This record gives sequence, C-alpha cells and structure tokens, in this order.
Amino acid sequence: MDLPTAPPAFDATEGPGPHRRADRGADIGAGCALVVLELIALVVVFGLWWLSGFHLDPAETATADSLWGYLAAAGAVGVLAVAAAAVAARAGAVVTVVGQTVMAVLVCLVVFAGASAQSHQDRVCRERPSAPGCAVRR
Repeated sequence: MDLPTAPPAFDATEGPGPHRRADRGADIGAGCALVVLELIALVVVFGLWWLSGFHLDPAETATADSLWGYLAAAGAVGVLAVAAAAVAARAGAVVTVVGQTVMAVLVCLVVFAGASAQSHQDRVCRERPSAPGCAVRR
C-alpha cells in the first residue's frame, strides 16, 4: 500500500532571507589589494602635482600647477572606493566594505583639505599677484 507523501518542508537557505558571506580569506585579500592600489593612485596623482613645480633651470621660478585638476583625479579615486564598497556590501565582504569606507573618508578629507588650501592660494594670488607661489602671467 502506498501512503501519501508530505510536501517538502520550507527551506530557508534560499530566497530573500539571510545570504552567505564571502570567503574571509578572499575578502581580506581583495580589501588589502584595493587599498594598496588606491594609495598608489593617490601617490601618483599628488606626485605628478609635486613634479609640476620642479624645474632644473635655475633661472626659471618654479611654481606648481593649480591643485584643482589633481583634486578631481583624487576625487575619482574616492568615487571608485565608494563603488567598490557598494559591490563588496552586496557580496557580503565585510572587511572590504570597511576598508573601502575608510579609504573613501580618507580621500574625502584629502580633497577637502586640498580644496581649502588651493582656494586660499587663489585668493592670495588675486589680492597680491606678486606673492610667493603665484605664477607670473606673461
């Protein structure tokens, strides 16, 4: 005699419930690699700015480029950090989310400090064009 079988029990491992977290080793590796790459990008951006004010000709007065373009490049690194944090949050990679959030805050602080410094320098150069650090327009 065949007895009726019960329908399968509810399986809570699939669907909109709690998701599996990312592998911790891969999470740490990805988080560290992203932070290192972003720090390298920031060093390159601000290194190029520093090199813009470096000349080997002693007769020429060396003044660095305006910081605004370099701050935009640094801001792009911050936007990429926010995007990486969002992707990592979706994947459940907690370490990467924390690392990218810290990196985004660091970039934000650097951009705001640089914008404040460049704004001050621009104001000084408007008031006194002969002030130190102001480029002489020919």
